[in-house]
Amino acid sequence: MNAQARTRPTLTVDFINTAQPSESGKSPRLYCDSNGLYLQVTPQGNKSWIFRYTINGRTRSMGLGPIRKVGLELARKKARALRIQVDLDVDPLEERRRAQGKPEKKGLTFEECGRTCHELRRGTFRNAKHFAQWGSTLETYAYPKIGKLDIALITVQHVMKVLEPIWREKTETATRLRGRMEAVLAWATVSGHRTGENPARWSGFLDQLLPAPTDVRKVQHHPALPYAEMPSFFDDLTHTDGQSSELFQFLILTAARNGEARGAMWCEFDAELQTWSIPGERMKAGRLHRVPLPKQATALLRERRARNLALATPSPFVFPGKTISECMSDGSLAALLKRMARTGLTAHGTRSTFRDWVGEKTNFQREVAEACLAHVLDNKSEAAYQRGDYLEKRRVVMQAWANFCSTNRPPSGEQSKATDPVEA
Repeated sequence: MNAQARTRPTLTVDFINTAQPSESGKSPRLYCDSNGLYLQVTPQGNKSWIFRYTINGRTRSMGLGPIRKVGLELARKKARALRIQVDLDVDPLEERRRAQGKPEKKGLTFEECGRTCHELRRGTFRNAKHFAQWGSTLETYAYPKIGKLDIALITVQHVMKVLEPIWREKTETATRLRGRMEAVLAWATVSGHRTGENPARWSGFLDQLLPAPTDVRKVQHHPALPYAEMPSFFDDLTHTDGQSSELFQFLILTAARNGEARGAMWCEFDAELQTWSIPGERMKAGRLHRVPLPKQATALLRERRARNLALATPSPFVFPGKTISECMSDGSLAALLKRMARTGLTAHGTRSTFRDWVGEKTNFQREVAEACLAHVLDNKSEAAYQRGDYLEKRRVVMQAWANFCSTNRPPSGEQSKATDPVEA
């Protein structure tokens, strides 16, 4: 289920009053509530409501007013009404424009914006050669793939479609191309042709999906724990107090990346805490990833949810940081490993442990195992035929993995299954 379609409210008045801007200070921060309602906090600390929805394959954002004029309950009432419109295939933004007597807006294409932006920069280059080079990279790599798309519809997936094929082989060219795409999209935003985040921005955005240009040719392998040692290590974690330990347990049980687990929000889980839907903007591949939760992870989450709801001001984050409006820091798991005298390991390396276990100790299909890790298949022909995400097959895999990890600490009321499962 998409996070914006949630019907269970998560925000409180106290949280809204203390919500903080993004740490990067470069873009608005969004906190989800329910029915597509989000609290938006700008870098300057201004707070307002927006309604996010997807219709006809297009994700849009609609402003509902600042919090000083629109309270929480009124914002929820507006969001519920707008959600009903979307469910009836009515676009709220276009409906608003028609009500105001404005003609339907037709967007410019990426190529049209690119050429206009290029021409406006003519006088800023040292010579004609540099001017031509600025446009030639867009002509060669961007326009053939996304040039005909409405500029308002360009997402991070489109940007990755352009950059990813050349990022490692033509790093310098790809880096310059990214900057030029960012400039085109920024021009389109300030000119009123699109809204929202710039999907070509590097800091705090594409740097989460692509390796840094300076490191792109360096192969770095994260130290991984041998899978035979995982039950003992997991047992050590369960006997280690603190939120970092619970975060690490959750990360292992879900085979998630560090940032995905740390940034988990309650609105991303279904009501029964059996499936975790991570939004595309938080995923390396830039697309929604559903994680089937084993019983051990569900039990852990239920305990944390109960503790969170008992607070005077509950946090929207499953693993909050120093304040309820932020998640745990990036170094929290490394610090935990240091306290446990396991400095030779990394949190990310546990994903390799999981993959080794699947390959060595089970008969689960390779593509199902790769889907558990949210890996995109390298074989384009194979990927073209992969329509689903193997959710139910992955549910079996993740439960078997959780049972293996918990061998030294079986779940209450049941015995761990064999550590050498064979797929049915």
